Amino acid sequence: MSHHPEPTAHARRLVQDAYDIHVHIAPDVMKRRVSDLELAPRFKRHGLAGFVLKSHYTPTTERAEVVRNVHPDVDVLGAITLNASVGGLNPVAVEIAARGGAQFVWLPTVDSDNQRSCLSEAPEGSTPPMWAQIQQDLRDDGIISPTVDVLDENGEVATAARQVLDVIAKHDMTLATGHLHGDESSKVIAYARERGVRRIVVTHPEFTSQRIPAKNQKTLAEHGAYLERCLTTPLTGKVSWRVWLDNIRAAGPESSVISSDLGQPFNPPVEDGLALAADVLLKDGFTDQEVRLMVVHNSRRLAGADPLPDAPSAHHEEGAIST
Repeated sequence: MSHHPEPTAHARRLVQDAYDIHVHIAPDVMKRRVSDLELAPRFKRHGLAGFVLKSHYTPTTERAEVVRNVHPDVDVLGAITLNASVGGLNPVAVEIAARGGAQFVWLPTVDSDNQRSCLSEAPEGSTPPMWAQIQQDLRDDGIISPTVDVLDENGEVATAARQVLDVIAKHDMTLATGHLHGDESSKVIAYARERGVRRIVVTHPEFTSQRIPAKNQKTLAEHGAYLERCLTTPLTGKVSWRVWLDNIRAAGPESSVISSDLGQPFNPPVEDGLALAADVLLKDGFTDQEVRLMVVHNSRRLAGADPLPDAPSAHHEEGAIST
């Protein structure tokens, strides 16, 4: 594996008790750097609270329970992503995942209309996502499903999406917007808030297929959503570090949450991700308190974990739109 920088000791201490709300690890349909059972003790060693298992293709609730039973000191959380492999916007799948203990629900990623119709070219030299090859393999084999649309022909939140959001609200799960267009995310977030969804995060708004402008990100934050700043987005060249950092400043640290999105064999160790991001933020002038807010306190809110004694008062009043 390639050589990667080591986080500083200060950054390691600063991110203790955080959750990484976005990791891609084995078992998965793609080659991954580490397994969930291997990662849990590494998180414990560094004082990290837990992580959310994300797969683009399969629910991870059962795996999360297996890992928690083996490593009860690490809070490993399950999730479901509403792509074609689980029936798209499938409220039955979300209900079953919720009953199995899932915390996160991602709206469509690889099968969203926005992702499939994206004409934006990745910056020269950027690393393509690993799922792109699987999507191409499916097309080559003639396995093609319709896009998973969250809006109907009138541009309103689709009936199936409304049913999914009601299940999320009922079980107090965390809604993540997946690879939706910013305009789609805006409509979904507004409806989700009306229906009582308390925890919402806009998935990597700087990603190639999204590129949500800073002013639009700020508006989404004002409506109660956190903006997820994934380390891999600038790390793999999909956006410049300058844009990533400036967008955090534009929306405010109180509205941002840091995750790694790590697990790819060519990227740094997953357990280093949050501390590496902290070092980047500190070098750019963010304070210890701002970094801890973004990495630790905001991740814990989205994970449904208890607040820590040093947590500031909640920026988003849960259950109400923040203005």
